[in-house]
Amino acid sequence: MREKLNDNPLAQAAVIGVLLLCAGVFAMTSMGGGGGEEEEGGGEAAGTAVVASVEAGSPTDLPAPSTGVGAPPPLPGDVVSAYEAGETVVLLFVRDGGIDDRRVTRAVDSLSSFPSAAIFVVPASRISRYAAIAQGADVNRVPALVVVSPKGVDHGVPRASVHYGYQSFASVEQAVIDAGYKGRTLPYHP
Repeated sequence: MREKLNDNPLAQAAVIGVLLLCAGVFAMTSMGGGGGEEEEGGGEAAGTAVVASVEAGSPTDLPAPSTGVGAPPPLPGDVVSAYEAGETVVLLFVRDGGIDDRRVTRAVDSLSSFPSAAIFVVPASRISRYAAIAQGADVNRVPALVVVSPKGVDHGVPRASVHYGYQSFASVEQAVIDAGYKGRTLPYHP
């Protein structure tokens, strides 16, 4: 068979044509038409805020706590108490043994000089206890630094920013300062 293919240019062209046809069919079926996933749409459900997909570090409104089937469990009492007291809630979700995770933990631990920051370092294995925040802020990997603005800043609607990967003390400090900012923001126009 190999000798027939090597000696016959017409057979070689036919094999190449079949291979190109198969590659074309494979390419067309793997590209898809965008019909596989549907975007969530509609309006706001009663009593909940819509969380938009934004780039990392941008503040996002957290959904209002809800009850019923599929609702996340209530947050731990110390997190709720810190938010109600007007503190900036700093949650760091980490994986045990990660190099970046240890470094970010040290940077977050240095926030102890901030009197109005409540710091919680949470192992990734316990993230489900904080699902109301983690899901609302769309946390999808660790280490994840989630900074929830104080209650008085955003008129009672919690807002959170998420920062992924290694964070220096300066960037952690800036995230906490930004979360507590009460001034006016101006749009950027290049």
